[in-house]
Amino acid sequence: MTAVSRDPEVEGFLALLAARRAARTVEAYRRDLDAVSDWLGASVARTTTEDLETYLAELRAAGLSGATIARRVAALRSFFRHQMLLGARADNPAAELDLPRRVRKLPRTLSPSEAERLIEAAAGTTPRAHRDRALVELLYGGGLRVSEAVGLTKGDVDLDARIVRALGKGSKERIVPIGRPAVEALRRYLSRGRPFLDARHRPELFLNARGGPLTRAGAFLILRRLAATAGLEPERVHPHLLRHSFATHLLEGGADLRSVQEMLGHADLATTELYTHVSDRRRRELYFQAHPHARRRRD
Repeated sequence: MTAVSRDPEVEGFLALLAARRAARTVEAYRRDLDAVSDWLGASVARTTTEDLETYLAELRAAGLSGATIARRVAALRSFFRHQMLLGARADNPAAELDLPRRVRKLPRTLSPSEAERLIEAAAGTTPRAHRDRALVELLYGGGLRVSEAVGLTKGDVDLDARIVRALGKGSKERIVPIGRPAVEALRRYLSRGRPFLDARHRPELFLNARGGPLTRAGAFLILRRLAATAGLEPERVHPHLLRHSFATHLLEGGADLRSVQEMLGHADLATTELYTHVSDRRRRELYFQAHPHARRRRD
């Protein structure tokens, strides 16, 4: 049973928040604001910037993660904006709080040879083998998110023009080019694989063994199985890893950042720029391995 906040001003804020935010978000804000009230020993509405700076310093000293602290500050800022709109406060004491720097992890990728091994693991002549090969070729060759791939219909793929119409985040459609290997794999699947799976006459491009639409979970399992066959670590291989590999390999091959951003459907160029760091790291590793004057000496 969910604990009810003891602070009526917080409850009023949460009631309005519930009309436009998900229930999980509302409960997370409730927990965060209650934690501040407990620390203060008073209503969070009465706090000052100095109080909150001391509170955050104690959270850091206690070892709380940057993400948790940032979420707690977001809850406070939102609450005090609400207080200002009501006229209950003239200032937002959380507005000037220093947020912890966000550490962005570099995405992991497959090497080009590992990607080829994964694709070759889907070799076969059964309907499911044709489906699996087409799926892997599309995830790696087009950089699609798994939700975009399993959401495709037959009409979203134009094999003659070698393009796919993907529906991305925010229901934004983008045109994704695909290479000859993906086109050939899709042609084989559509002629020799999908007709034998289509027991229910579904519009989706990718179908499961029972004739229903392939799910995200189903795509994960397919990649895990192929990874094991290819001699890769199954727990390391997932659909998003192929998307990461698609972007990294494009940049390593000389593609410009803006084009890769458009192909990935990233709203923010900074998200795409992460892949340049992966490419830089790999170039450094290759340099130290390959150049006679750069090889690290073994004493």
